[in-house]
Amino acid sequence: MNLKGKTILITGGASGIGLEAVKQFLAIGAEVIITGRNQAKLDAAKKTYPAITAIKSDAGNEGDAKDLFNKVKELGGIDILYNNAAVLVPPSNLGMANTKHMEGAAYEMEVNYLGVIRLNNLFMDMLKSGGEAAIINTTSILSQAPSLIEATYSSSKTALAFYTISLREHLKIIGSKLKIFELIPPLVATEMTAERNDKKISTQEMVKGLINGLSKNHYTIRVGDAKIFSLINRLFPGTAFNIINPKKNHQLLQN
Repeated sequence: MNLKGKTILITGGASGIGLEAVKQFLAIGAEVIITGRNQAKLDAAKKTYPAITAIKSDAGNEGDAKDLFNKVKELGGIDILYNNAAVLVPPSNLGMANTKHMEGAAYEMEVNYLGVIRLNNLFMDMLKSGGEAAIINTTSILSQAPSLIEATYSSSKTALAFYTISLREHLKIIGSKLKIFELIPPLVATEMTAERNDKKISTQEMVKGLINGLSKNHYTIRVGDAKIFSLINRLFPGTAFNIINPKKNHQLLQN
């Protein structure tokens, strides 16, 4: 897929992987629109990269999604929708039998899964009616082997992974040329994972891997350790499960 000259909408684009994607997409020659919930971060991103358009929008809010679509339509539309925004509720709030567990699960599912479907549905006709166009859904290696301390986050990403496969095949059946990519990252060094001491890759490496996969039309893009993890999970699922859930994490479940 040729990214030069494409207009790309990145949800959660004001920090972390999204902000690094802004940098690398602009360097290729793409036009970039970003969204986020934090106006201060959006303003900072705009100051750093004046060429972008920044729109405040909550990925889990239906009204925001509709407003975002209308604003993007007024701007002339997009070629690529990159569903990057995601939330992770801290493990301390995910005990299996308390109110916070239910609240956290609903929040993660609303943003990580339902919010993606909502935006895809809104932008589908726009993307299908243009030239070369794509949707990028960001899942996780946790959609392959669940994390015991991030159970509902893992579930939201698993739901998104299955939806992505189904969407891709549905579009093939109806003869649409819209490309559906699944991005499967390993653990990435961002604010969301700041307290984790596990092995991480940089946002620079993450986005470089994404762009490489897009350019080669790899519809399932595994970056870094996600490549070998997929093989391990297929051949030795028990080992893969233990990689995601080392014994040091068991104490968190007991607290």
